[in-house]
Amino acid sequence: MSIYAATNGVGFVPAMMSPDEGFVSALVSMRDLLDINEIHLTGGEPTLHPRLPELIAIARSLGLTVAMTSNGENGARLIPRCVAAGLSRVNFSVFGTTAAELAEVQGTRYTSERLGRRKLDALADSIDTAIGLEVSTSANLVVPDYSHKQRVINLLEHYSTRLSVRLLNSLDGGVASIKGIYGVLQDLGAVPTGRLLIAGTSGARTTYRLPSGRLVHFKQIRPVRLPRTCASCRFNNDREYQEGYYGLRLYCDRDGRYQVGVCIQRMDLCQPVEQFVTGDAAREVLRFRETEYATLRENHGERPSDTGD
Repeated sequence: MSIYAATNGVGFVPAMMSPDEGFVSALVSMRDLLDINEIHLTGGEPTLHPRLPELIAIARSLGLTVAMTSNGENGARLIPRCVAAGLSRVNFSVFGTTAAELAEVQGTRYTSERLGRRKLDALADSIDTAIGLEVSTSANLVVPDYSHKQRVINLLEHYSTRLSVRLLNSLDGGVASIKGIYGVLQDLGAVPTGRLLIAGTSGARTTYRLPSGRLVHFKQIRPVRLPRTCASCRFNNDREYQEGYYGLRLYCDRDGRYQVGVCIQRMDLCQPVEQFVTGDAAREVLRFRETEYATLRENHGERPSDTGD
């Protein structure tokens, strides 16, 4: 399911990936053509996959670094097996530190104090487990606007300083979300210390240092477009094109075919892996990444990143 399902033109129903030859073949094709060195498991919720450690082990055997985004509900049980299989980084989606905060951002289900507390306890256990296993561990907190300032403060106070905190602007919140995050950072006395730009994608991150010395990151979307694919797209405007070109996504459909997507708002652009790697879209992605890498390096006088985060 997707928040864009009504308009994205998706032509297939995603199915569960299996640790089999199809999965291996898809990863090898993408790795070899696009010089990919990392994959990021997302969802849905990856820890609901019954064979997740096997998928991680396969990716690692192919020389790929593996990261994961999780809501933390199953992590304490599964993360040790994932780490043993080769998982190197976990980004936890944190919606709040109290049941009231969960209800505010996740709907009526979590108006139940009992359900909210159970979810929060499971997340805390997962974070503690990941940190204890010395896995790189981050918390992603979406900040819709300035009124969510207390959620940010609660997160910083609630969790260990070993947890990297990343504030994300809400795509639905638009400018209000971005201004809200800047306002919260200013109130906290945060000072910017560095900026990471990821060549060839819309992802960017600015690092801030708090008066306590703790680092907080603001992960933001850059207005990045693929030169050919995005040029004539109906969403190619400042109001509707919310994510920009964020990177490639891999899906498995109900027929067991692996599909490559370049945009969650234009799922009609998805192509089978075999078609993608031999077609114009892959060459466009490669050229765009190389061109922007050179441009960023020239403009910023330093080495920009060409890997995900």
